[in-house]
Amino acid sequence: MDWAAITYPGTREINEDSLGETEAQGTRCFIVADGLGGHGKGDIASHLAVAAFQRVFRESGAPLQERMESAFSQAQKDILEEQARARAPMQMKTTAAALVVTENELLWGHIGDTRIYGFAHNRVKSRTLDHSVPQMLVLAREIKENEIRFHPDRNKLLRVLGVSGETPRFELSELQKRKKYQAFLLCTDGFWELILEKEMQQCLKSAKSAQDWLEQMVTIIRGRGEGEEMDNFSAIGVLL
Repeated sequence: MDWAAITYPGTREINEDSLGETEAQGTRCFIVADGLGGHGKGDIASHLAVAAFQRVFRESGAPLQERMESAFSQAQKDILEEQARARAPMQMKTTAAALVVTENELLWGHIGDTRIYGFAHNRVKSRTLDHSVPQMLVLAREIKENEIRFHPDRNKLLRVLGVSGETPRFELSELQKRKKYQAFLLCTDGFWELILEKEMQQCLKSAKSAQDWLEQMVTIIRGRGEGEEMDNFSAIGVLL
């Protein structure tokens, strides 16, 4: 397995994205989180989410689904506790997307609009569906999939970590056979909004490594965002 990670602040003063990786007991977990800047203290929330996933996957020997559920729940608990400590009950929200890889199996989960793309034969095989207003409009057939990126409500999220009084409404995949996938990309909205899926595929086809794959995509993103206000953008690329 080859993997790489990148994170950039864009044109923002604070990078509210966090990402991480951990390995224990033959299981590797990758996690990307995007703090909600509109609520403030998003960098704290995203950091707490990543730390919770790393801790759970280092310490637990439970089945993959149980560990993933525990990680989301622990992240929610840690964020709410920090909200209370900082007296910021309306702040500290974050998205989260995690991929777990074992010798033979895969599992992923997400909440919000940080995406996980799965690739096979240099093409997108699967993608998580955003918990956002535009994604719901797509599912209702009111707009097309390619309209999400530029929709005026694209930043309105329906599910995030850090909502008090709410069980985190994350979404998990079914267990997948690792051999059915070639690569995965975990990325924040600041990343996927500025690069098309066909460009991700083209970069993957020509990439010599996970780092090379990410660097090719970052070149496209920076070129497209040049002269514009750019959000933080972060990603982890995994070649299986």
